[in-house]
Amino acid sequence: MRWYPKGYGGTCRDPDQVKRDGWHDEGVLAVSVDDDRLTWPKRELVRQLGEKLYGPRADDREAANG
Repeated sequence: MRWYPKGYGGTCRDPDQVKRDGWHDEGVLAVSVDDDRLTWPKRELVRQLGEKLYGPRADDREAANG
């Protein structure tokens, strides 16, 4: 049997599981504005929160500049 340092080897977690664990353990929410599970009002809320905290997305700025 080969020895691996802690955190190496084994199986990788599903990205949604990583996000779920981050929310449960750290209170961090990672959500895409394009997530199909969200209704339009919820996507709009995520977009507005993102813009408020971090400014407009790069592709939104380019579209606005034409």
